[in-house]
Amino acid sequence: MAEIFHITGQSQWDRATAAGEHRMSTRDLTLEQEGFIHCCLPHQLRGVAERYYADADDLVVLVIDETRLTGPVRYERPAPGADAFPHIYGPVPVGAVTSVIPVSRDASGRFVLPEASRRTPLPEAGRAAPLPEA
Repeated sequence: MAEIFHITGQSQWDRATAAGEHRMSTRDLTLEQEGFIHCCLPHQLRGVAERYYADADDLVVLVIDETRLTGPVRYERPAPGADAFPHIYGPVPVGAVTSVIPVSRDASGRFVLPEASRRTPLPEAGRAAPLPEA
């Protein structure tokens, strides 16, 4: 099982569970507006949280089983030479989410996030792969 992570607000996740699928791409943008849902690998989680959600509270991390998704996942680089990030081209069925982890802050205000001790392997042959280095 390849796990990918997605950060969202608790209220957005609550709406998704009622609807049966998650359709928010990233902060304040829907799947329809962006074209895909932004995700990251465990070792990328802190950077994404601190860059895009630094002023947000009431967040959760969705742990998504890539094999349970109905839409394709493409590993794409935001810029040449940058890390490839997983993008889901379709909604996330609630059943594809294996864990919902509340995000808190420590005494210094730094996010307390799931451990990134495991690195998710890149897709195997036959699936979308990262773009080559430019």
